[in-house]
Amino acid sequence: MIIGLTGGIATGKSESAKYFEALGAYTIDADAIAHELTKKGMPALKELVKCFGKGILNPNGTLNRKKLAEIIFTDKQAKLQLEKILHAYIIARINEIISKKMKKYDVVINAPLLFEVGLDRICDKIVVIWAPYDVQARRLARRDKLNKEQVEKRISSQMPIEEKVKMADYTIDNTGSKTVLAKNVRYLYALLTAEKK
Repeated sequence: MIIGLTGGIATGKSESAKYFEALGAYTIDADAIAHELTKKGMPALKELVKCFGKGILNPNGTLNRKKLAEIIFTDKQAKLQLEKILHAYIIARINEIISKKMKKYDVVINAPLLFEVGLDRICDKIVVIWAPYDVQARRLARRDKLNKEQVEKRISSQMPIEEKVKMADYTIDNTGSKTVLAKNVRYLYALLTAEKK
């Protein structure tokens, strides 16, 4: 079974993915793959430099993620260009991992842009991790040390979470504690694996 795990920024996707993993699923982190693919010397990084210029690099030739984030969160067109370059690489890598792991494990794809890049099409079930805007904004500001304006820009640059909820098979409310989230993931995973039998 392939489970698509998505939600808004700072709603608790990665935390939820950890709980799925602890329950025996194999988790694929789309953001971690993006990091891996944009390491120094990788073809994806070369394409990004061609598109955005050498200004996105650190003096040692590695990607300056903060610089790139500033560009894409203030310019919609730049964000689309970035996605166009990276998504093909990310999807190819995810498909490669799935074909290796699928026989032994349930696979959970943790991807913020699950719907936007069409990864939902390969999933058997889709789970959205939800939190109200104020909780999401507070977590994001604290986690990434951002001001109010930066927080608003990042949240509004994503597909509205209400739309994701409409397209999901299941929604987990992550307003509470990590203990509650772990319990909800455990309950849902038991439900999904029971359906499969």
